[in-house]
Amino acid sequence: MSVRTRFAPSPTGYLHIGGARTALFNWLYARKHGGDFILRIEDTDRERSTRESVNVILEGMAWLGLDYDEGPYYQTERFDRYREVIRQLLESGHAYYCYCTKEELEAMRAEQMARKEKPRYDGRCRERTEPREGVQPVIRFKTPREGEVVIDDLVRGRVVFRNAELDDLIIARSDGTPTYNLTVVVDDLDMGITHVIRGDDHLNNTPRQINIMRALGAEPPRYAHVPMILGEDGARLSKRHGAVSVLEYRDQGYLPEALLNYLVRLGWAHGDQEIFSVDEMIELFDIRDVNKSASTFNPSKLLWLNHHYIMHSDPLHVAHHLRWHLGHLGIDPAEGGPDPVDVVLAQRERCKTLKEMAEASAFFYRDFDTYDEKAARKHLKPEALEVLKALYQRFQALPEWAPEPLHQVVLDTAEALGLKLGKVAQPLRVALAGCAISPPIDVTLHLLGREKSLARIEKAIAWIEEKSSQQG
Repeated sequence: MSVRTRFAPSPTGYLHIGGARTALFNWLYARKHGGDFILRIEDTDRERSTRESVNVILEGMAWLGLDYDEGPYYQTERFDRYREVIRQLLESGHAYYCYCTKEELEAMRAEQMARKEKPRYDGRCRERTEPREGVQPVIRFKTPREGEVVIDDLVRGRVVFRNAELDDLIIARSDGTPTYNLTVVVDDLDMGITHVIRGDDHLNNTPRQINIMRALGAEPPRYAHVPMILGEDGARLSKRHGAVSVLEYRDQGYLPEALLNYLVRLGWAHGDQEIFSVDEMIELFDIRDVNKSASTFNPSKLLWLNHHYIMHSDPLHVAHHLRWHLGHLGIDPAEGGPDPVDVVLAQRERCKTLKEMAEASAFFYRDFDTYDEKAARKHLKPEALEVLKALYQRFQALPEWAPEPLHQVVLDTAEALGLKLGKVAQPLRVALAGCAISPPIDVTLHLLGREKSLARIEKAIAWIEEKSSQQG
C-alpha cells in the first residue's frame, strides 16, 4: 500500500512554526516512502476562515519548498459529501438527532459538576424517536458505550481510551453544517490517507474519529501525535515569543532550508548531526525517532544555523533570495550595481540574515544623502581631506579597476602620507558606504565601480570642506 500523508491547516491565520513542522514531517515521511503528500484546507469555520489566510499558507509552503502532490482540497467544496455520510450514519443507527436546548445542556453540566463528575453529554436523546417542536436539532454520533479504542501511536506508543469516557459528539450543527471530527474522518477516508501525523493537541480527537471510521466500515490510518513546541520560558510557543509565522522568518532574512533544518531538529535527531540537507532529511527521517516530550524553540540556534547556510550554500542560491530583500528596499539590482552573487561573497561572513545583508549592501546600488553621524564625526574630519584627495588622484590614474591594484593604492597612499592603514581606509570607507562598516575596502571599491567610487570621494571632500568653512 502506497503511503499517503496530508497537511490540513485551518485558514484562520498565518502558517505558524508548529504547523510548518507538522507539514515538514508529513512531507518527509511521504517523500521517504515514495508516497503522496496532500494539502487540504480545513475551511469550514466560515466566520474565521479567509482567502488571505489561504494565500499566506500557500505562499509559506511554496517558500519552504514543501511541494504537494494533490490539492489544495477545500472542505467547503465537499459539503454534499459530508451530508451524504451523515445521512448514512443516521440510517445505520450510528447517529441520532439531539433536541436538547442550550439551557438544558447547561443545567445538565451544572448538575454533573456539582456531583464532581466530568461534564459531558449524557445521551438523553440517544433513543428518542419523536421530533421536538420548535427546536432545530443537532446530529450526534452514537459512541459505543462498551469497549475501548487502542491507538498504536508511532510517536507515543500504545494509548488506550475507554469508550465509556467519551460522549456522543456533535457531527452536524443545527444549521446542518458538519463539524471538524466528521469532516476530517470523511476526508481522510476519501483521500486514502494512510498516516496521520499531527500535533498531540489532537490526540483526544483520535478515538472519536476512529469510532466514526469503524461505524463507516473503514480501517483507520496509522497515527503519530507530535509533541508541541515551547518557547524558551517553557510556555507554548506564541506571538509573544517573537516571530512565529513562517513568512515572518522569510521577511527577517532567513533562508528556507535553514528554517527547515531547524524545524526537523525540533523533536527529531539523527545522532549528533546538526546540519542536514533536504536530501539527507528525506533519507534519514523516521517518525518513530521523534521525541515524546515537547521541544524548546531557540531563536539563537536558528540564527546560527541561518548564518551557516548563508556561508556555505551556493552563492547563486543565496543571491536569488537576496534579490527579493533588495527589491523590498526599493532596489532593482538589474538596473545597475554589482551582481548580487558578488555581494553575497563579499558580505556573507559578517551578515547573519539576508535582510541584514540587503540593508548593509544598499549603498552599492543607490546614493545616500547623509553620512552616519558617529562615523562622519570620527573619520570625515578636516585632516581626512589630504587623504581623500590623494586617493582620488591615484584612483583616477589607475588603469585597472580590480581588487589587487585598488588595495595597493590604499597601501601606497598610507605609506606616502606616513599614516597607519586605518587612517586611510576608514575615511575612504565612510566616503564610499556612508558608514564605518563595509566589506574589505578593495572589495568595496571594486563592487562599487570606478565612476561611483570617484563621485563619492568627491562628494565627501566637498562635504568636509563645507563643514570646515561653516565652523571657520
